[in-house]
Amino acid sequence: MKNLLNVLVMCLMLSAGAVMAQEKEANIVVHIDSVEYSNPIRLWHPYIDYWYFQGPMFEEVAISKLNQAYSETTMCEAAQYGKVLLWLKPKMFYNPQVQMFYGKVTANAYTGIGEHFATYEAESNVWGIFNQQTETRIRQSYAQAVDGLIEKLKADSNFQSKLDMGAAATKGASTPCSMITLLPTTRIRAMPF
Repeated sequence: MKNLLNVLVMCLMLSAGAVMAQEKEANIVVHIDSVEYSNPIRLWHPYIDYWYFQGPMFEEVAISKLNQAYSETTMCEAAQYGKVLLWLKPKMFYNPQVQMFYGKVTANAYTGIGEHFATYEAESNVWGIFNQQTETRIRQSYAQAVDGLIEKLKADSNFQSKLDMGAAATKGASTPCSMITLLPTTRIRAMPF
């Protein structure tokens, strides 16, 4: 009986060590609502509608742009923590009269321990004909908006100081990415209209 108890304790210790080894550290950890991946949005035109999921397209653009500006930027996964958590909320609108794609990105920034410290917004305007390279124009609009967001992040000394603080100061009390949906938000948006 005692040997069985020792074996169980050893197994628990090994599994806890494996979980700790799987934790990853990043400068910026990005979260995008699951609604953006599961509910498509519609870009309206009098004769043609275009439905698409914002999440996959926006994630690709946002992560590549943020990695260029700040090294070690990753999407939020369960066993991850970072110096700063960015909750990104994309929006897209098409005006058929002026043939313009309007993009908007809102970023809520949190410290590694889950304290909200800033909200940033950036917008973009990309001209394009709706049924010709629609996906390319949407990507360009998102890229332009994320570039504007990065400019605002770099200009904010508060954001830079949170990045320079180091994850070592927040690692012990860090908020795991699996808990990010419990963080306080300024406004809840059920559907991306």
